Amino acid sequence: MNAWREASPTARLLLVAVLFTGLTTFMFLPLLAIELTARGIPAGRTGFLVGLLAFSGQAFSLLTGLLVDRFGARRVMAAGFLLRVLGYGLLGLGGAGAPAPLVAGIAAVGVGGSLLGLSTKTLLVSQEGADPRTMLALRSTFVNVGVVAGPALGAAVYPLGFGWILAACVLSHLVLGTCLVLRRSVTASRSRPAAGRAPAPAADGAPAAPWTLRQWLPLCGLGVAYWAIYSQLNVLLPITANEMTGSAAAISVVFTANGLLVVLFQYTLLRHVFRRATARTLLVLGFLAFACAYAALIPLAGWYSLLAFVVPVTLAEMLIGPSLDEQAVSAAATRRTGLALGTMSAAGALGSLFGSSAGGYLLQSARGGSEVWLLLVGSSLAAAAICLLLPKVRTRHV
Repeated sequence: MNAWREASPTARLLLVAVLFTGLTTFMFLPLLAIELTARGIPAGRTGFLVGLLAFSGQAFSLLTGLLVDRFGARRVMAAGFLLRVLGYGLLGLGGAGAPAPLVAGIAAVGVGGSLLGLSTKTLLVSQEGADPRTMLALRSTFVNVGVVAGPALGAAVYPLGFGWILAACVLSHLVLGTCLVLRRSVTASRSRPAAGRAPAPAADGAPAAPWTLRQWLPLCGLGVAYWAIYSQLNVLLPITANEMTGSAAAISVVFTANGLLVVLFQYTLLRHVFRRATARTLLVLGFLAFACAYAALIPLAGWYSLLAFVVPVTLAEMLIGPSLDEQAVSAAATRRTGLALGTMSAAGALGSLFGSSAGGYLLQSARGGSEVWLLLVGSSLAAAAICLLLPKVRTRHV
């Protein structure tokens, strides 16, 4: 992979950190509810704790962005590693009779993940030697390796005890955190230009200026829309897949195929196939792919509909997620990359909350009909139209 060879040693180490933290996170995450229940914690409290993990990982995105810009991505990353190590340790101590360590541990893991994710993303898009689109594509690929392999590895280790999974999480974060924090070259080099240096020119040769609020609003709206639509993979699709196929394993097939397709094609798609396309064009294509994916579910044709759904929904994920971040980075003022990425993460949190809440209500109202899929197709097409309100900024390839 040329981009890996051309990336700086620091960028490679950051990508390795993304890989192993993602791998251990997805060893831990799918088994958390099972482990809490096994410790004698009631189902209601277990649901609260799992929800707390998601909330604490998303609710502080905007604040995390401000911290990255104020104190530097390296310091925020160090705090993220430290919080996660402490959180995993506390999770090993908690139980039905000791809820305080559990609550503190889950909150620490969630907030630490927010600090870690946003700081490493900021560092990656700011590294010399590759353009932000390439780094975001590589990051997405490495994250999805963890999504695919982590649950299988966690299932293999879990019979030995949940403590072994927590130990793997602690060890990986300690080793990677120490290597990254002690490496002096880990800085956001492009986000802090030398004094007197002019901003990088835009596609038409004019200096690139930060976006106005009116330009930011459509982008934030698209962030909310993307995660509201994408969240239906966790809300509507598992129930519908089971009803259409009669198999509880159907949703696992969808997620496995989705993760493998992202790992295999994410980098190639953004780096080679759509190399010259603007981020705005990729967003339009992505939301159109969403419309095609949910249109495939309208006939409710069992496995045929489900398999026809997988490819376009994966294409939408591969195009939209990195392109939203790329647009945010391009729109950010000098030394505000962290805030820009944090804003997109906060929009994602709002979209996930809205989508999850609305999805269950829609499914109940539609009573197994196709109306919900028609609504999602319409929402995807509306989002594609809103993309045209964004400025047309062409990516500068290094």
